[in-house]
Amino acid sequence: MLRLFSLSLIISISLTAGQKSIEHTGVKVISNGKSFLVKRIIPDECKHVPINNNMLWTGNYANEKVPQACKSTYVHTKGKLLPMHLDNDLETYGELEVLATLKEMRINKNILLIDSRNEEWYEYRTIPGAINMPFRYFKYRDDYEFHFEYALKHLGVKKDKDGEYDFSHAKTLVLFCNGPWCSQSPSMIFALLEIGYPAEKLKWYRGGMQDWLSAGMTSTRDDPPGKKGLKKKDPHH
Repeated sequence: MLRLFSLSLIISISLTAGQKSIEHTGVKVISNGKSFLVKRIIPDECKHVPINNNMLWTGNYANEKVPQACKSTYVHTKGKLLPMHLDNDLETYGELEVLATLKEMRINKNILLIDSRNEEWYEYRTIPGAINMPFRYFKYRDDYEFHFEYALKHLGVKKDKDGEYDFSHAKTLVLFCNGPWCSQSPSMIFALLEIGYPAEKLKWYRGGMQDWLSAGMTSTRDDPPGKKGLKKKDPHH
């Protein structure tokens, strides 16, 4: 099974003097039949905002002189902050590693970017190129036996003649959910580890959608928030 090539090498090369980094050049992605250039989007008016304490950290808000297009504000709500590392053999990713993953996914079908949130979240807004595998199929696998077994096949996991899981062709997974306080992707990761999924084939994007959007990264939804609400609630949410 092909593993992710050295992301540190990709990132270091992308930051070489005279070259634009991957966050600015972007990665072309086809997601659900639509074409996206996944990159960091910085409006022109934001490029002239000075980076200093007065402009960035005025109370709970950006300075009033900062253009509205340059501000990223999200709700502080429930959830619990999670540690940086979930397992000794499991890597934690940031935005550049996710971009490098999207780039390699174009030639390596053994790598998947997985949005582990429930369907209504995925349909509302996600990272282009991600597929949806709700965490509940794995955490509550006894209640979702069909969905769980079907998902495992997509992940390259089969059962041998003795009924044991065979991970010899398991794919490398990069999982995320709503943010560093969201337990959905960790729940899915822990469920996969419980059944024997190799930790070195699991990568966790801890920042999730909150950090992704705060960094100005491309998403599947471009219109302003608030125009379309979530569809439904799930008892296992």
